[in-house]
This record gives sequence, C-alpha cells and structure tokens, in this order.
Amino acid sequence: MITVRRSSERGHAQHGWLDSRHTFSFADYYDPAHMGFRTLRVINEDRVQPGRGFGVHSHEDMEIVSYVLEGALQHRDSMGNGAVLRPGEVQRMSAGTGVTHSEFNASNSEIVHFLQIWILPERKGLTPSYEQKTFRSDVRRNELILAASRDGRLGSVVVHQDANLYLARLDAGNRIELELPPSRAAWVQVVRGSVALRDEKLAAGDGAALSGEKSVSLTAAEDAEALVFDLT
Repeated sequence: MITVRRSSERGHAQHGWLDSRHTFSFADYYDPAHMGFRTLRVINEDRVQPGRGFGVHSHEDMEIVSYVLEGALQHRDSMGNGAVLRPGEVQRMSAGTGVTHSEFNASNSEIVHFLQIWILPERKGLTPSYEQKTFRSDVRRNELILAASRDGRLGSVVVHQDANLYLARLDAGNRIELELPPSRAAWVQVVRGSVALRDEKLAAGDGAALSGEKSVSLTAAEDAEALVFDLT
C-alpha cells in the first residue's frame, strides 16, 4: 500500500526568520493522523533567514539528522562540537541522556534551506554523540547512496535504530529501486524536482509511506532528489 502525503497538506509555521513545513506533527502543529511513520518521527523542511537561527535548546532520547539543500548551517553543542554543514553533508546528533545545541544560518546574505529529521532511538539513555559526513552530489548520481544506518556501513553515519536512510539524486529519466523484505516499510520524501513512484507522481515536498510493498521504485520525471527511509 502506498499512502501519499502532499506538500500542500503539511503543517506550516511562519516566524519571519523561519519558514517551516512539517510532514508530521511538531511543536504547535498537531495532527493525530500524522504523528510519524514507524520509527520516523519528524521531517521538517526549514528555511532560515540570513544570520538567524535556533538558539541554544535541549533534546533527549532522539536521533536528529540534518541535511542541507542550500546555504550553510552553523552547529554548536554542549559536547564541544562546532561545525558548518553545507549541501551534500549529513549531520547526526544522538541526544540520548541530554544535549544542548544551536543551529544558525552561517551566512549573512543567503537563506539556508535544510531538512531536520528525527528518528526514535532503539532505547533511551544513550550517551550523546555527534557525527558529520559528506556525500557529494556531483560524484554519485542515479544510484542509492546509504547516508545513515545502524552499523555505519559504506561510510554512512550511525543512527541508533534499525533504520536506513538513502539519498537518491536522479537525472531525468533515470530509475532506482530498493527491495523491501516483508517485515520492512519505507518512506519517500522528495526534496527537488519530481519523480514517479509506481503510478503516483511526487513533486518537491511530497512524501509517501509504503507498507506491504516488495520494493521502492522511483523514476525521475526531471532532475530530482529524494530521501528514502527503510524502516522496521
């Protein structure tokens, strides 16, 4: 079964400095029909104005993954990490027993556009940790790139959950496929361009849940990029 979540149906928060679209319930946006999918809890598409950002705040017991689409994101946390995240880079922060951090637009002239993703950890009370890796879009295209996994294989960042996150950067007309064992499900989130998911056309901002399907098959109607989550 494929269930589509259209971009226009997402929650929306406009704070002046921040324009945020919520695929699932988040903060003041609450929709009991969209509380997450399997262990995937949050997908926020954020655009932050130059020089602005999220001040110091805390999290516990959550795997937080950030993926920048445009611009640059400045990260600082209570573990002593400080880094700038740019397009093609994936950041993973395990909040565990508790961590404070801030995320700011590193530019004084350009918007930063990124995805904030939360995945429920396999257990509570983990030791907080941080990781950041680069997956260049100009090198690997028209294939599935493993960006996050439980075991960190193939150079992916480690998430403390039985979940895999793939990047799919497709040129027009190209197709990728991911097989799904019977016990697994998938979520597809399109971030650029448009793709065909079986008979469904998905545009930027659209998402889709796949349950009881044998595979995820995406064909690019134009140059496109999507995230594919393989979940228990």
